[in-house]
Amino acid sequence: MPHIIIDETRCKGCGLCTIACPKKLVSMNDTPNSMGYTVPIFSGPEQCTGCSLCAEMCPDVAISVFKE
Repeated sequence: MPHIIIDETRCKGCGLCTIACPKKLVSMNDTPNSMGYTVPIFSGPEQCTGCSLCAEMCPDVAISVFKE
C-alpha cells in the first residue's frame, strides 16, 4: 500500500502538495511545526495511488513516497 511521509522540519507550509494530490489526501494542519510553519498532513492512505505528484511539487523536498 503506497504512503507518504512529510518531513515537518523541512516543510515551509507553501501548500503546493495539497493542490497536487489528485485524491485530495494531503491537507494543511492547524498546528505549526517547530519553525512556526503550518504543515500538511496525509490522510486516507488506503486511497493513495503512489503517484508522487505531491513529492514532485514540493520545493523543499520534504515529501517521500513509498510504494510498498
